[in-house]
Amino acid sequence: MGHCCTTGRGHDVDDDDEEDHHLEIAGGNVHLITTMANWEAKLSESIKDDKIVVVNFSAPWCVPCKKIAPDYIEIADKYPSIICLTVDVDELPEFSNSWGIKATPTFFFLKEGRQVDKLIGANKLELERKAAAATNLSTKTCN
Repeated sequence: MGHCCTTGRGHDVDDDDEEDHHLEIAGGNVHLITTMANWEAKLSESIKDDKIVVVNFSAPWCVPCKKIAPDYIEIADKYPSIICLTVDVDELPEFSNSWGIKATPTFFFLKEGRQVDKLIGANKLELERKAAAATNLSTKTCN
């Protein structure tokens, strides 16, 4: 599934370590999506609460994904008006393919379930900029 934006360790993750590896790509206010039911629930919540969703398509073996994860968690804490999700591309390969994921990490910014922005790669400054812009989208509709 997809390519890591730089060289990673590959797919040699032990099943016993799976939960630990998920902690490397999600945590804090970032919710790990492992099922379609999970996804549907979070998307419905975002629409009901008029919140922006940021979806990080990631993989625990991807070095840039692990490097950007703490920054993503920080952004999730900084902007409570955003719902931050992480999808493990290896856990939900068909779903990830349906989004056209070719590299990890790839971030999609959604409003009312529709894409409003996208970022490919682990660029902290650009992720922060796009999150701030997405927050402005959310507050504009509330006025």
